[in-house]
Amino acid sequence: MLAEASKLTAESDLQTVLAAWNTATVRLERTHETLRAEVRRLTDELEVKNRELARKNRLADLGQMAAHVAHEVRNNLVPVTLYLSLLRRRIAGDRECEDVLEKIEAGFSALDGMVNDLLQFTSDRDPQWRTFSLRKLAGEVLGSLAPQLAAQGIQAVNAMGAEETVTADRDMLRRAMLNLALNALDAMPEGGTLAFRASRGHGRVELQIADTGPGLSEEAQRRAFEPFYTTKPGGTGLGLAIVYRIAEAHGGQVLAANAPSGGAVFTLVLPDRAHLTREAAP
Repeated sequence: MLAEASKLTAESDLQTVLAAWNTATVRLERTHETLRAEVRRLTDELEVKNRELARKNRLADLGQMAAHVAHEVRNNLVPVTLYLSLLRRRIAGDRECEDVLEKIEAGFSALDGMVNDLLQFTSDRDPQWRTFSLRKLAGEVLGSLAPQLAAQGIQAVNAMGAEETVTADRDMLRRAMLNLALNALDAMPEGGTLAFRASRGHGRVELQIADTGPGLSEEAQRRAFEPFYTTKPGGTGLGLAIVYRIAEAHGGQVLAANAPSGGAVFTLVLPDRAHLTREAAP
């Protein structure tokens, strides 16, 4: 009897040891998987941060070069513009010469526009904060585009709430909204709808500029905000890069996507500074 009892006790102890070993092994495997998942997450996060750092370094170098080129070009444009003005007086009444001069002036206007884009892109000033009406700002942007909207048969929709406000740099935000609107107009040469909308929540303000054009390819969604990337003939590829810089200066971001119903949607996401101020108050 004693032998059998000892045997049962030994078997019971062995089962206990094996069960404990199995439990420890399962826990170790789970811990290992958890650690592997965390390592993968941190590795992916580090890769994203490294890409962003490399992008910022490239932009910094590019900004210095672009600023220098833009200033040099602008300095040389001033006398050329003056000479063109004098030449127009000399050939007044000669229709053929005036037609040629108009083409030359159009080329210089395009060049001046590119210089302005370069200077805007390289601008690194801090936002001048103020609170203002989004609906009124959207109305100004759409008003400035009224002739082009009418010429292309585009319906403009200002769906910004009457009481919707934002605290931001008004001039910078106007520039961003104008660039996004112009991008939408380029996508709808045969007409469509351009809509401005806004929403607020979770400590941020979202401004949406949507069109009913053909939408964005996967590459365009991925590279939309890269400097000098463009799908438009004759485009500078700086319009959306400027929007990106403006969003970044405000501590926000800009996103490019396609709407479920068709067309492209650009969303400018800005921190709700009024919300942050209320939360910080005692």
